[in-house]
Amino acid sequence: MNTRIVGLVASAMLVLVALAASVALGKAMLPMGTVLDAFTSFDGSREHLIVRSVRMPRALMAMMVGASLGAAGSVMQAVSRNTLAGPEMLAGSNGAALLLVISMFLFGYTSSIIHVWAALIGTGLASLVVYVLGSWGGKLTAIKLLLAGSTINMLLASLVQGILIFSEQSLDEMRYWLAGSLTGGSMDMFLRVLPYMLVGLTGAIAASRQINLISLGDDVAQGLGLRIGLYKVVALLSAMCLVGGAVAVAGPIGFLGLAVPHIARFLAGIDYRWVIPYAALLGAALLLLADIGARFILPDEEISAGVVTAMLGAPLLIYLVHRKEG
Repeated sequence: MNTRIVGLVASAMLVLVALAASVALGKAMLPMGTVLDAFTSFDGSREHLIVRSVRMPRALMAMMVGASLGAAGSVMQAVSRNTLAGPEMLAGSNGAALLLVISMFLFGYTSSIIHVWAALIGTGLASLVVYVLGSWGGKLTAIKLLLAGSTINMLLASLVQGILIFSEQSLDEMRYWLAGSLTGGSMDMFLRVLPYMLVGLTGAIAASRQINLISLGDDVAQGLGLRIGLYKVVALLSAMCLVGGAVAVAGPIGFLGLAVPHIARFLAGIDYRWVIPYAALLGAALLLLADIGARFILPDEEISAGVVTAMLGAPLLIYLVHRKEG
């Protein structure tokens, strides 16, 4: 059997195990029998309510957010032909956060389709600005992309904090969200953005063959008869839907979209027909595991999953920059 298929199946099984663990593990430990009974013979008990109204929705959100960021990071790295690209380096996450904060400040914190579109548009605009700045005056390079992304990220983060200063209530409501947290995530918002995330994931996988050719360079892709402009737009719109949806649900989760594609390429090679599905599954599993870890790192407090992913991803970014520029 093809080793890539075996790896894909193993990754899917890892997601299922992490999903089950996310539902069962927490400050209140629940046996798997109780978890299963909550769905097969619900009796309204405290444990069953925890499973159905808190743990399972949170686990589903973590799974889809992780899958979206993993797949989006792969697409961005392929289209930009830069392994340092991703939702964080291209400022997509903070772009979505800024427009989402503005829409929440203007229209209230309650879930709204306006917030969904704000996140999607913010992702696209911020990524476009970073890409243009990184290519300014010549060829796009890793260091130019990193500098442009860092600058725009700092600017967007400052604007977000500046807006929140005007409303202490908004700051209190959004503190965990801005740190990249699944705690108290809105199931209504998740259901609103889920179609966009599924469309983005489907689009990325469907265009993976063309994304493969784009990753080889414009000259090669054009020589093979690919309509480069069309498929770059398809790829970036898919990434926009994925990142915007993920940020709308969980806030800016750091480094997941950067790190997961590297793990996927290590396991599956450089063929994006395999890298994108691998990255989606591995992203889902890693965010589920990070969310579980966030519950136990501190004895009496729960930290944000975004803090855990940042602690793991920051050393990887330093290593990648050193290896690329060394």
